[in-house]
Amino acid sequence: MSERKIGTASGRACVLRGNDIDTDRIIPARYLMCVTFEGLGEFAFEDDRKEAKGNHALDDERFNGAKILVVESNFGCGSSREHAPQALMRHGFTAFIGVSFGEIFSGNCTANGLICARLSPEDVTKLMESVELDPTQEITVDVESKTVSSKAGTMKAEIPEGVRNQLLEGTWHATGVLLDASAQIEATARQLPYVNTFVEISD
Repeated sequence: MSERKIGTASGRACVLRGNDIDTDRIIPARYLMCVTFEGLGEFAFEDDRKEAKGNHALDDERFNGAKILVVESNFGCGSSREHAPQALMRHGFTAFIGVSFGEIFSGNCTANGLICARLSPEDVTKLMESVELDPTQEITVDVESKTVSSKAGTMKAEIPEGVRNQLLEGTWHATGVLLDASAQIEATARQLPYVNTFVEISD
C-alpha cells in the first residue's frame, strides 16, 4: 500500500483564473461516450481553448509541464462526471489549489489520488500573482502539514481530515484496498451459509 500513499505534490504551477468553472468546461459532454479514459487529457478545456484561440492557460508556454493547477472559487461545479478529474490528471496535473471546489469533483479527485487544497481568497491571489511573476518556481502541497509552499511563502491550507487520512494512508484507492484484503474477504465469505451453499452447488 505504501506506493499509494500521497504525502506531497510538487512541481510548477499553472494559473487558471475565473470562478464557477464547471465540469462541462473542463471536459465537454461529447467525451462522456469514451470507453476508457486514455487520451482524455488532450481534450481538457477543449472548447474554452478553441474559443480563446491560443490564449487559454493550458496553451500558455510559461505553464508547460505544470503539475499543479491554481484556480479560484467553486472549481469543478456542475455535473458529477468523473471524466473531469480524469482529463486533468491525464493532462499532467496531480494537485489543485483554489478557494473552493465542487463537492463531487473534489470527491472524484480523491478517488483518483489527486489533491484538492483550499486557501483563503487572499492567499490564492498572492499565489497566482507569484506564479505569474515566476512560472519556473516549484510549488509544494504538503498533505500532512496542510500547507502550500511557494515563493509567496508558506500558506495554511484546508484539506478535510477524512480526505487527508485517505491520501496519507493510501486508502483513497478503493480497488487496491479490496485487493489487499482479498484473503480476509474470502475467509469471511466462506463462513456465510449462503456462500457455502453456492460453493457446494458449483463444485
